[in-house]
Amino acid sequence: MEKSNRNRRIFIIVFIAFVALFAYISYDMSSRTTAPWNKPKQLNRALPGAAADSDSLKLDSLLEEVE
Repeated sequence: MEKSNRNRRIFIIVFIAFVALFAYISYDMSSRTTAPWNKPKQLNRALPGAAADSDSLKLDSLLEEVE
Protein backbone atom coordinates (compact mmCIF):
# COMPACT_ATOMS: atom_id res chain seq x y z
CA MET A 1 0.00 0.00 0.00
CA GLU A 2 2.89 2.36 0.76
CA LYS A 3 4.33 1.92 -2.77
CA SER A 4 0.97 2.86 -4.31
CA ASN A 5 0.78 6.12 -2.34
CA ARG A 6 4.39 6.97 -3.23
CA ASN A 7 3.76 6.37 -6.93
CA ARG A 8 0.59 8.44 -6.82
CA ARG A 9 2.40 11.33 -5.09
CA ILE A 10 5.19 11.23 -7.70
CA PHE A 11 2.60 11.21 -10.50
CA ILE A 12 0.78 14.23 -9.03
CA ILE A 13 4.04 16.18 -8.63
CA VAL A 14 5.14 15.40 -12.20
CA PHE A 15 1.67 16.28 -13.52
CA ILE A 16 1.64 19.64 -11.72
CA ALA A 17 5.18 20.41 -12.95
CA PHE A 18 4.18 19.53 -16.54
CA VAL A 19 1.06 21.71 -16.44
CA ALA A 20 3.02 24.61 -14.93
CA LEU A 21 5.71 24.29 -17.60
CA PHE A 22 3.10 24.13 -20.37
CA ALA A 23 1.31 27.21 -18.96
CA TYR A 24 4.60 29.14 -18.80
CA ILE A 25 5.53 28.23 -22.38
CA SER A 26 2.05 29.19 -23.60
CA TYR A 27 2.22 32.55 -21.82
CA ASP A 28 5.71 33.23 -23.16
CA MET A 29 4.67 32.44 -26.73
CA SER A 30 1.53 34.56 -26.51
CA SER A 31 3.40 37.55 -25.10
CA ARG A 32 5.89 37.48 -27.99
CA THR A 33 3.25 37.11 -30.71
CA THR A 34 1.09 39.84 -32.19
CA ALA A 35 -2.53 39.06 -32.92
CA PRO A 36 -3.53 39.53 -36.58
CA TRP A 37 -5.98 42.32 -35.71
CA ASN A 38 -3.20 44.30 -33.93
CA LYS A 39 -0.58 44.19 -36.69
CA PRO A 40 -1.44 47.60 -38.25
CA LYS A 41 -1.27 49.21 -34.82
CA GLN A 42 2.12 47.61 -34.17
CA LEU A 43 3.47 48.80 -37.54
CA ASN A 44 2.23 52.32 -36.87
CA ARG A 45 3.95 52.35 -33.46
CA ALA A 46 7.23 51.02 -34.91
CA LEU A 47 7.32 53.20 -38.03
CA PRO A 48 5.01 56.22 -37.74
CA GLY A 49 3.56 57.08 -41.12
CA ALA A 50 4.34 53.67 -42.64
CA ALA A 51 0.83 52.27 -42.33
CA ALA A 52 -1.31 52.25 -45.46
CA ASP A 53 -4.07 54.29 -43.82
CA SER A 54 -1.75 57.19 -42.96
CA ASP A 55 -1.45 60.41 -44.95
CA SER A 56 1.09 59.90 -47.73
CA LEU A 57 1.74 63.65 -48.06
CA LYS A 58 3.66 63.57 -44.79
CA LEU A 59 6.16 61.20 -46.38
CA ASP A 60 6.70 63.15 -49.60
CA SER A 61 10.02 64.96 -49.39
CA LEU A 62 9.25 67.18 -52.39
CA LEU A 63 6.41 68.94 -50.57
CA GLU A 64 8.59 70.34 -47.76
CA GLU A 65 8.44 74.08 -47.29
CA VAL A 66 11.49 75.94 -48.53
CA GLU A 67 12.59 78.97 -46.52
